Amino acid sequence: MIRRQRLAAGLGALLAALAAGLAFPAAAVADETTALAPKVDLVIDVSGSMRAKDMDGQSRMSAAKQAFNEVLDATPEEVQLGIRTLGATYPGDDRKTGCKDTAQLYPVGPLNRAEAKAAVATLTPTGWTPIGPALLKAADDLEGGEGSKRIVLISDGEDTCAPLDPCEVAREIAAKGIGLTIDTLGLVPNAKMRLQLSCIAEATGGTYTSVEHTDELTDRVNQLVDRAADPVVTPVAVEGASECAKAPALKSGLYTDREEFGQERWYRVDVKPGQELRAAVSVAADRAVSPDYGVLLRAVTVHGREIVRGEAAGTGRTDVISTGLRYPKAESDDEDAPAETVCLQVTHSFAGAAGVKATPGLPLELTVDVVDGPSDAGDVASFGLGRGWWLLGALIVAGFLGGLVWGWLSRWRVAVWRTN
Repeated sequence: MIRRQRLAAGLGALLAALAAGLAFPAAAVADETTALAPKVDLVIDVSGSMRAKDMDGQSRMSAAKQAFNEVLDATPEEVQLGIRTLGATYPGDDRKTGCKDTAQLYPVGPLNRAEAKAAVATLTPTGWTPIGPALLKAADDLEGGEGSKRIVLISDGEDTCAPLDPCEVAREIAAKGIGLTIDTLGLVPNAKMRLQLSCIAEATGGTYTSVEHTDELTDRVNQLVDRAADPVVTPVAVEGASECAKAPALKSGLYTDREEFGQERWYRVDVKPGQELRAAVSVAADRAVSPDYGVLLRAVTVHGREIVRGEAAGTGRTDVISTGLRYPKAESDDEDAPAETVCLQVTHSFAGAAGVKATPGLPLELTVDVVDGPSDAGDVASFGLGRGWWLLGALIVAGFLGGLVWGWLSRWRVAVWRTN
């Protein structure tokens, strides 16, 4: 009997040890996944001005609620999401109290969509616009973990709690080196609000977007939440030159720069035989500009001959305009053939409205990618213009034959008509 009890006890201990051994690795994996999870804090302005009914016939608050509900439905499972408010609870005139009016509506963590939607439904436009204090608290909301961290600020007005300048707050957050990005969206923006929200975003490498329609708000917030789940790429600040000979040499990567009205920016990239250069540039209007504008990206030899270009035009309906180009460098029989230096020139035709400052220049983002190119020139032709020329030739021949047949039929009809 005693031997049986000892045997049972030993077997139980062994099973317990095995279970613990299996559980610990699972727990470790779960902890590691949680530590690496991307985090997003949506910061929503609930100040009194959000009552204005100028967003597709509904109030700004109603538009924001609708957008949030759609965003919550589309949030990737791996993203830990929270919601913070500013100006949601204090309706009075005491500035000191109003500037403390920020609260975590839904904590940053695994998303329960039903609970988050229920929390959003309670929001009513109420008080002040303490953007600076809200950003400081939002940074605390995102503490911990090693994944990407992003604040998405949605506001319809300027901060009302100066001298705590929200732009300086953003710079402080960036200086901590915690990899936190702040993106800002301005609802029905004015010039001052646009300037402030642009400054906040720029301080942390984020983006500013002006929004006037509900679907635009939904789409943009969805993009930013999805971006949080993507690998983090930190743009490298670079200063382009006024000519190619003085331009900085770039490798594959993402770069940011500033370009004033009427200015040119030059950069250099080395492309080896058999490689392909892919480049794209985006220029953002972070201030009031004239409605018609364009951006041009040129690849030029060091002797000034244009190789290829990309260009795009805008009419004032968007704050960002982008274009790109590709340049495949043909293979060489000489294994020691040197790389070719390609000069990239960026120009834009933005023009500032009356009284708008020219400095600092408009922010631009340049992507450079040097990859292995097609194996031979035939591959380039078949991928690009080669097939197009065959199709164009076939269409020309078909059109010519069709014209002959139509002309013959027309003459025959006329002859028959005259005979009758």
